[in-house]
Amino acid sequence: MVKKRAFKAGDLFIIKSNPQLNKESFHFNKAGYPYFTRTAFNNGVLGYVDYLDEEHKIKGNSLAIGMIEMRFHYMERDFYAGQFTKTAFPTFSDFNEHIALYFITLFGKFQKTFQGILIRDFEKTFSNLKIELPIGDDNQIDFSYMEDYIRGLEKTRLRALETYFNTKGLSEHELTDVEKKLAVKAKYKTYNIIDIFDVKNTQSIMSRDVIENSGTTPYLTAGAINNAVGSYIQYDERCIDKGNCIFIGGKTFVVTYQENDFYSNDSHNLALYLKEDNKKTRENQLFMATAIYNSLCDKYSWGNSISKKKIQADTVSLPVDGKGNPDYDYMIGIYASNKRWR
Repeated sequence: MVKKRAFKAGDLFIIKSNPQLNKESFHFNKAGYPYFTRTAFNNGVLGYVDYLDEEHKIKGNSLAIGMIEMRFHYMERDFYAGQFTKTAFPTFSDFNEHIALYFITLFGKFQKTFQGILIRDFEKTFSNLKIELPIGDDNQIDFSYMEDYIRGLEKTRLRALETYFNTKGLSEHELTDVEKKLAVKAKYKTYNIIDIFDVKNTQSIMSRDVIENSGTTPYLTAGAINNAVGSYIQYDERCIDKGNCIFIGGKTFVVTYQENDFYSNDSHNLALYLKEDNKKTRENQLFMATAIYNSLCDKYSWGNSISKKKIQADTVSLPVDGKGNPDYDYMIGIYASNKRWR
């Protein structure tokens, strides 16, 4: 079990406003300095520009922030920036791309919080933010663990790409270094959950009204073991909920994929049905169940339960294809790779 403790974001990063330049100030090229803007695509980089001056250049190995969507981006190189942007500079020396990606994931969970405040209040809100980080035996941040965690995700994505090539009959294809770098940096986008899923409250059957092991239909209790299945029962078929969905325990926030039709023990539980029927595969939904849990686990718990009303405002981070849609093929590849390499 990894030990963690809370740290204030303001002790780890210093927020500074960027010298903000209009894009007309530059001549764009293919190999200059990144020009960062508030766009959510291409790591926030609108293009590459010629050297302008030292006064406006921003130090790299830092986190650039688009202040409209409140997204964090790792900038490896020195760069220039447009309007409505800021930069978070680390106060510690162990910062690199892998550590940055770990922090970006953490800060992404507070996107809605940042979007709900005035831009002028961002620095104060960010500085007071408390984030849980892994620690070593000395009670200090375990940066090695953070790096290893991200590297492990990168390896998983490369395996997913390898699996994709094999399934397409391209097993002889050898990735270049550039392709590998792109593969481990799959683009993600934040989607409103209700734009991806139809959300329904399940029906409710009290445990005192069922006979355990009396049938073949799963009886879900939102427990964390056995994929939330408490027993298999026979009951009034009018109370069955349709399967092939993501099931969320309303009071426990246990998130599972349910392949078969089921009975539910509580009407506070939620069933999420993917709107795109042709994408409703087991593999995609297993991936998305994990994504939903990772996106919301810091928000919901026992005593602060999820509900159909609350989930209307919730979001999930998913891999995105070139058209801005969820990349279901990538999700399948990730699942197949994980299954293969267990």
